[in-house]
Amino acid sequence: MIHSTATVPVNPAGEPRLTRDEVWRGLVLKARDARPFLPAGLCTRCDVVEESATHFVRDATIAGIDLREIITLEPQRKVTFFQASGPREGAIVNELFEDEAGELRLRFYCHLGLRDTEPDGPEERAEQARFDSDQGYKAALLSTLRRTRELLAEGRL
Repeated sequence: MIHSTATVPVNPAGEPRLTRDEVWRGLVLKARDARPFLPAGLCTRCDVVEESATHFVRDATIAGIDLREIITLEPQRKVTFFQASGPREGAIVNELFEDEAGELRLRFYCHLGLRDTEPDGPEERAEQARFDSDQGYKAALLSTLRRTRELLAEGRL
């Protein structure tokens, strides 16, 4: 199993401050269409194909891999991406919370397995290392906040 987590401050020194609502709106936009929030060319397709009162489903191509995700929203708090098809199974979560000092934080965490591979085998260990690297999900959190600030500055959030 792959268990990974990363947490970043929403409002580090020197950056324009974001409110919980602004970050939340950015997270929802990213859940609906990841392309503008990820490095250029990483996500080449991201389409919402089904919606209900409790969730929506998107089909995406990320890093050349086709996948389907069932996405649930807990307003102002959490977005969960359930991996319905693709190489991974399990859940990826983006959570917005306040730390002990009352500062807004954005946390990523996941509990995943790789389909059709040996449990805790070399493929899962490599994926774990990638998730935990500087280019892993911490970088994705930072790019999400950066893009949210850009959208806000452009009046598009």
